[in-house]
Formats: sequence, C-alpha cells, structure tokens
Amino acid sequence: MAKRVLNEYLNISIEPENIVGKLDFDDIFGRSAPVEIEVGSGKGTFLLEEATMFPEKNFFGIEWANKYYKYAVDRIGRWGIGNVCLMRTDAAAFITEHIPDAAIHVFHLYFPDPWPKKKHHKRRFFCDENLVQLQRILIPDGIINMATDHADYFEQMTEVAGRAIERGAVKEIEFIRPAGAREGEVVGTNYERKYMKEGRKTYTLALQKA
Repeated sequence: MAKRVLNEYLNISIEPENIVGKLDFDDIFGRSAPVEIEVGSGKGTFLLEEATMFPEKNFFGIEWANKYYKYAVDRIGRWGIGNVCLMRTDAAAFITEHIPDAAIHVFHLYFPDPWPKKKHHKRRFFCDENLVQLQRILIPDGIINMATDHADYFEQMTEVAGRAIERGAVKEIEFIRPAGAREGEVVGTNYERKYMKEGRKTYTLALQKA
C-alpha cells in the first residue's frame, strides 16, 4: 500500500517563529469569532468534529509530536475546514508568552501525556503554574474541559483544581461532552477509542473561571 502523502496546507499550519508578541486571533483566522484551544490535538479528531459542528467558532490546536501534527494539518486541510489553525510548539511556553489575556472561550485538554514516572511528573501540563496562565487567557466565565485515562494524573488534576477553587479562582462544573463523541464515549478521540478497547476508564473534570 502506498504511503499517504501529507500536504502542508500553509493556511492551517502556523509557524511559531513567525509570532512576535501576543497572538492576534482575528488576524490569524481572518475574522472575529469565539476562540477555543486544544492542547495535544493528536491526529485532529476532536478539532475536525467540533469545527464542523460549530462553524461560528474558531479552533486553535497545539501539538508537539511532529508526525501527529503533520497528519492533523493534512486531515483538516483535506476536509477544507476553514475555522481551524494548528501549531507545533511547546504549549505551556507558547501560552505564557503569546496568548493574550481574556482571549479564549474554552480550553480543551484530552488524554494528555501522563508522564507516569514520578521524576517526570513536573512535565505534566495541568499544574498550578499552567492553571494560572489558563485563568489569565480565559474570558470571564471561560471553561477548561479535561479528560484523562490515567488515575494518578487525574488525582493531580483534582488537587490542582481544588487549590484554585479554594482561592476562588475557578469553580467546578459539569464536563461538556464534545460533539464527536459516539454512543458510549465521553470525548470521542482516537485515544479514547483505543483505551476503551483496553478496558480503561476515562476520568473527566471541567472548570469555569470565577
């Protein structure tokens, strides 16, 4: 079988080195619309489904793994979806340096790398420092929607969220089930479908900026 040729689609793929200062989403998308960010976009399943269902919104995906990033760009491009942009970069650093205050309506984090070894826990995306940044970039009442199959990481998520709730920064709300989730699914991503076959449980957490 011939190997699939992945096209670059320069209108979808954003080069981080071209970004100076804070990102102007109106300029990036060519229109003013609510913006949602997904960190860890993988092969773009969530972005494809959600952007198709909600054409009135803009979706910005960040993925570090180059092979998944290229696949997602090609996939979104082939479908001709105009309200999605993708970037390959370190999400935590990029958000801190380049996402403006009160710019994001919803932040999505689905099945992030759990970094299971204790010495690597500091690499986990959802931590106290990054939550402060997420609060900063969210609009008032903006939402953080998260899912993981890793019980230990979920415990860390709830602890981090608990501290933010105690200081009045966020409140817990009901998890928002994405549009692409099929019957019996929670999120509807490739990772979830793989993990369901393995019998793994999906844990969810959703927060709203207070």
